[in-house]
Amino acid sequence: RFPPSGPRMVWEITKGEGYAAPAVVRDSVVLFHRVGDEEVVERLHAETGRRYWRFAYPTRYLDRYGYSGGPRCQPVSDGERIYTFGAEGKLHCLWLETGEVLWSRDLLKEFAIPPNFFGVGATPLLEEGRLIINLGAPGGPCVAAFDSLTGRLLWGAGKEWGPSYASPIPATMHGTRVILVFAGGESRPPTGGLMGVEAATGKVLFTFPWRGQRYESVNASSPVVLGSRVFLSECYGSGGVLVEIQPDWTVRTVWRSPGLGTHFMTAVVQGDYLYGIHGHGPRNAPLVCLDMRTGEEKWRHVPEWTEAIPSEGGERRAALTPGLASLLRVDGRVLMLSEYGHLVWLALEPGGYRELERARLFLAPESWTMPVLSRGLLYVCQNNRDSDGRPPRLLCYDLRGEEPAPSGAAAPPP
Repeated sequence: RFPPSGPRMVWEITKGEGYAAPAVVRDSVVLFHRVGDEEVVERLHAETGRRYWRFAYPTRYLDRYGYSGGPRCQPVSDGERIYTFGAEGKLHCLWLETGEVLWSRDLLKEFAIPPNFFGVGATPLLEEGRLIINLGAPGGPCVAAFDSLTGRLLWGAGKEWGPSYASPIPATMHGTRVILVFAGGESRPPTGGLMGVEAATGKVLFTFPWRGQRYESVNASSPVVLGSRVFLSECYGSGGVLVEIQPDWTVRTVWRSPGLGTHFMTAVVQGDYLYGIHGHGPRNAPLVCLDMRTGEEKWRHVPEWTEAIPSEGGERRAALTPGLASLLRVDGRVLMLSEYGHLVWLALEPGGYRELERARLFLAPESWTMPVLSRGLLYVCQNNRDSDGRPPRLLCYDLRGEEPAPSGAAAPPP
């Protein structure tokens, strides 16, 4: 349970622009953000926030829609190296211990890739020595694998679809290791969908077109894999679909659901049910439950919380919803971070929405970054100035709780 004042903050630091989630590697947290005209990588101590090192390089990225000018992709690591992919397509491999650059590539320049809607946003996948990226280069490759030690191109796959904002997802299907890529970015006419690529060779095993018909649409929700079945979702018109990958690599549609079109959050599965945030938000963004077996909608619900917000007149009351929230499965429950900074323990069940605990960490818009949980510590990005005037921050909260003392035993000293 949360203490009455909310989860205990362990440490906080001011952060720059960007929506990239931090990465926990061994005893460290790697933060990737933008400060001024530089994209910055910092290695911090996981329990204190103390900085080990800082690496930076210039950036001139400007978001055409006025959103953040910082990176979108979470750093990934093999435990010794850190890989970052910036908003302008600059790929770096750094030594975790020192921040030394081992290799780098400017992928947008090398592959003549035009800027996408919101810059580069698909976090790479590290898979058995391969760094796999949804490049979306004109004329191909759509997907590329790079040697994680040297940066050398190992294979390229696909020619038609552009880059999306969904991370590639690995799966083993019919005895084959497959990389699932939900591709599709800026293109006229709008194209994109699910591509299954053999991890070792880059051979395209199957494709399944799935994208909204608006030009200004993106595929941003990562595929959800259940055995040989895959749930895809987007919120610009097509909505959700469950497909089954057959042993001969043909794709069968199991059901469609226009009522669960996730934007950039990834839906979660609990038992035989799927839960996700539908729509663009922030006001009309219900939490929806679907039966995974049939696609039947079990319920949809928009929680609403009244908050006091400081204003020039003193204080005003506002009704806030989760908006474009994130869902994280933890110990049989689900932890939700709302768009404005509420942290909520949920028991998601086919019978309905049930709130177990709720705490207001801060009130700030665009809290769209997925929180990161490791060893009971939760790392949360506040991406905008909050209602109390505090700048964007990376915050670490303690969710470890305390074990109750045995009956009759003295409590341990503080």
